Amino acid sequence: MQYRAFEPDIEIYGAAMLATVGGFGPLRAIVERTLLRHGLIDTGRPDTSDAWYPQQSWLDALLEVDKRFGTQILFNIGAEIPNNAVFPASAVDVHTAVQSIDLAYHLNHRRAGRVMYDAATQTMLEGIGHYGYDRLGPSHILSTCETPYPCEFDFGIVATMVRRFEPRAIATHMGSECRRQGAQACTYSLRWDV
Repeated sequence: MQYRAFEPDIEIYGAAMLATVGGFGPLRAIVERTLLRHGLIDTGRPDTSDAWYPQQSWLDALLEVDKRFGTQILFNIGAEIPNNAVFPASAVDVHTAVQSIDLAYHLNHRRAGRVMYDAATQTMLEGIGHYGYDRLGPSHILSTCETPYPCEFDFGIVATMVRRFEPRAIATHMGSECRRQGAQACTYSLRWDV
């Protein structure tokens, strides 16, 4: 289900969240006020990118943006994530890039003060869902996303990440199952060289 954190004590890294503000384009000032209303901008500090914020507050802000401006802006916000969030250096081609989304997702979230992916031990904590990777062939990937984030937001992340390495890639939402209609996950088909 989208817009509901899976666990109450999950936080998102400020740099990952605030970097998406560029996805709002001319609505940036309005969106910044939305973030302020949800406690996601610290007006007392000039740089809040190293701070951590409640994931539910970020989800509430995204829901407000969805209601006010529609789903295309959510896609644009998600598309900003691969350009600004912390990603593992292992993303060197389209397949490793899509695989790295789940690692990056966990690197940019923490539970009870602990980052949810430790690269040194390759330990991943559960509690926020996953961005899946299923290689169907050399030029076809399915990514099933089971996160509390809205469908279009995740679609923006996945489509942008695959296009970073395969600019002509075609990304489509698969099937009728969608979190927007209450499903647990959304699946995206990523194809190139078709």
